[in-house]
Amino acid sequence: MIQTIHSVFKAQQAHKYTLRNSNATQRINKLSALKSSIEKHEKDIYTALQSDLRKSEFESAVTEVIFIYSEIDFAIKNLSSWMKPQKVGKTITGLMATNRIYYEPKGLCLIISPWNYPFQLMMAPLISAIAAGNCAILKPSELSSETSSIICRIIDDCFSEEEICCFEGDASLSTILLSLPFDHIFFTGSTAIGKVVMEAAAKNLSSVTLELGGKSPTIIDDTADLEQAAAKIAWGKLTNAGQTCIAPDYILIPAARQDSFVEHYKNAVTRMFFLTDGELDLSSYAKIINKKHFERIEGLIQDALSKGASIPFGGKKKASIQTIYPAVLTGLSADSEIMKEEIFGPVLPIVTYQTIEEAIELVNRMSKPLALYIFSKNKKNIHQIIKNTSAGGTCVNDVLIHISNPKLPFGGVNASGMGSCHGQFGFKTFSHERAVVFQSSLDMSKLIYPPYEKKGWVLKWLRKLM
Repeated sequence: MIQTIHSVFKAQQAHKYTLRNSNATQRINKLSALKSSIEKHEKDIYTALQSDLRKSEFESAVTEVIFIYSEIDFAIKNLSSWMKPQKVGKTITGLMATNRIYYEPKGLCLIISPWNYPFQLMMAPLISAIAAGNCAILKPSELSSETSSIICRIIDDCFSEEEICCFEGDASLSTILLSLPFDHIFFTGSTAIGKVVMEAAAKNLSSVTLELGGKSPTIIDDTADLEQAAAKIAWGKLTNAGQTCIAPDYILIPAARQDSFVEHYKNAVTRMFFLTDGELDLSSYAKIINKKHFERIEGLIQDALSKGASIPFGGKKKASIQTIYPAVLTGLSADSEIMKEEIFGPVLPIVTYQTIEEAIELVNRMSKPLALYIFSKNKKNIHQIIKNTSAGGTCVNDVLIHISNPKLPFGGVNASGMGSCHGQFGFKTFSHERAVVFQSSLDMSKLIYPPYEKKGWVLKWLRKLM
């Protein structure tokens, strides 16, 4: 395996210089070929996602496959304009010069993707890498092995190894890949592993994009429509059984509204995910990825309960099928582990507050999240929250949907990540913005050349013009 990896890496190192000269039509053809290969394997993708995560075909189509078709189509439509050198303004010392920003490929890229949305979170950065004219080595997660296998088959269908190559393996494979001097590394996963990736990248001065996670808060104020908020939060929290990096992680709500919200949430969850006989509808509710993660979530719940928390709704578990029923936790102690780490599961902690300022303070005590959600009809409250908090992205009176707009940047800040992806933001992530100045023979820069005697007037003139 190590010999094969080094062989592919060497081949891509050589081929990247060919790809950097590819034009828009050539890159569009590659994206079209990728889309065709995905369409050819679409049913296999759904089968794999069902096997790995028990995702329904509908959920897989909406959150994984159609999402990627949209990304490809958007890139194809806009790639020609993205690739054009961008005009920028002149300076005093270059009044006759022409200034441009050229977008050149980073070169050879490594993309490491996670298991929770295994297809989407590999393909989205790959689309951007191809659009920007790069070679890439892909390492999908071994935990979603069926989907990883399909990804590699799709890649083998439409790319040569010297351009795009997919390797399957465990964490030891990632360690081998991270030791190589890639031009750029795009990693999606936990904050803890993100630090490992960044440390490895530093040894080769590889640039990095980190799509991480964190505890994404949802603030509900006194003016919010609780029934509407509960329905949206239930969908956002329980899609993929809560194994979503931008899922609402916990709720902040005025104390007087907590009980009413819990009732609305219970009704929304029951309507969406339970059958008429009161049993969970397993055909529309994903499983926890593996036993280890199941036990981790179960441990978070037990820790919270041991410190005084209550479960007013849900909490049933079936270890044999790796299923944790939707649950709500209230009365949480501040030192509960579930309030310290990302849950990544279908458990919704609720914390009460008295004032908006208190809610903001609670959010700011934690690391900056990947997403922050606000439910309110009060514009003053909305803007106060946005102005006084930091998050990768924010939705007002909704959840999750910001990720679906390729015209918006998607990414974290500090502990929740660095860099952006999707649309033109993804294209720029995998490109180097190169400053180019075309100087005229009539340039004025020689005015600042030595000797400096009798050139005091130049400084006075520059100060007036700047």
